[in-house]
Amino acid sequence: MDLAQQIQALIDNAPSDGTTPQMVEAIAPVLTLLASQLKHEEYHILQTLDRGWVVTTLSNRAQPEVEKNVIYAFPTLKDAADFQSGWDPQIIAVPVPVTHILFQMLALDTVNSTVFFDTPGNLAAGTEVRRDDLQRLIQTQLQQTWSAPRSYPSNLPPNLA
Repeated sequence: MDLAQQIQALIDNAPSDGTTPQMVEAIAPVLTLLASQLKHEEYHILQTLDRGWVVTTLSNRAQPEVEKNVIYAFPTLKDAADFQSGWDPQIIAVPVPVTHILFQMLALDTVNSTVFFDTPGNLAAGTEVRRDDLQRLIQTQLQQTWSAPRSYPSNLPPNLA
């Protein structure tokens, strides 16, 4: 599924509450921009059997009290399986479209970032997308979208009031 199809799936599957589909459409340029900077259109996410995403807590070696919660996104099923230190039958790896991962990050209050591993077989280097950065980009996009002047059809009579 290419990025445009992924965005359309997000819009189509959004709750019909009168605002969510329009919100997804408004932030689509940000999701597409970030997704296009990554190397894969889908990544494998570790999930529990009840579909909760596995969150890993990382500590700073120099400052152990400084922690952050991350989700790892793997380029292949093998990479996701290799990452697990011991096989846990309660954890599965599920392919998820990249724009859906980015969109889901907005709802995960306890997650600080997602690390996208782009090179199969290499779990030493990844691209980190911070939730704060994503939120800031989306906020800027929404401000630009809603403050843009509305264009009106030019075929309306000038004396229409």
